[in-house]
Amino acid sequence: MKTIDWYFDFISPFAYLASERLDRLPRDVEPRPVPVLFGGILHHWQTLGPAEIEPMRRFTFRHVAWLAGRHGIHLEMPPEHPFNPLKLLRLCIAGGSDVAITRRLFRFVWAEGRSADNPQHWQALTEELGLDDADNLIGAAAVKDELRQNTERAIAAGLFGVPSFVVDDEIFWGFDSMDFLLDYLADPGLLRAPEISAADAMPAGPQRPR
Repeated sequence: MKTIDWYFDFISPFAYLASERLDRLPRDVEPRPVPVLFGGILHHWQTLGPAEIEPMRRFTFRHVAWLAGRHGIHLEMPPEHPFNPLKLLRLCIAGGSDVAITRRLFRFVWAEGRSADNPQHWQALTEELGLDDADNLIGAAAVKDELRQNTERAIAAGLFGVPSFVVDDEIFWGFDSMDFLLDYLADPGLLRAPEISAADAMPAGPQRPR
C-alpha cells in the first residue's frame, strides 16, 4: 500500500471537490489527510486567497459551481466565505484526521451549507460524531500544536495552496491536478519526460518589486 499526503483546509471549495473524488485513486494508494491552515500558507508566501480578490472571487465561485455540476458533486454554498476554519480543522484533528471524518466535515460545509459558528449546526455535528466534549477537545494544546506543525510542515515541503497531494516529495496542487497525479501514480517516470524537464528548467525573468 502506497501512502500519499493530502493537505487541505475546509475553507477551500476545491479541496471539497477533491475530497469527493478520492475514489479515483488506485486501490493500492491510501491518502493520509493532513489538515492545515490555508491562511498560514498564504501569509508565508505573502499572497492572497482567491476569495480576497473581488474579480477572482466571482469567477472562483462560478467555476466551483460549474465543476461540481460537471463532476456530479452536490454543492451547497456555506452562509459566507471566507470564514474562520479553525474549529473544523481542530475538530478534524481531535477526531483522528482520518478520511471518514475529513469527508464528513467537508460535506458539513459544502454539501449542507452549514457553519461551525452556528451553535445549532455545531452541536448537531459534534453529537453526530460522538464528540460531545468537542469544545474542550479543540481547545487542547496538543490539537492546536498539531495543526500548527502540519502547516509548518506543509510550508517546509513547498506547498503554496490547497488541496495538495504530495507523493515522493512531488506536489500536485488543486482539484484540476488530480488527472496529473493519477498519471504520475501510474508512471512515476512521467516527470522525467523531456517536455516536463524543459518546464522545470524554465528560467525566471524580471521580478516585480515586493
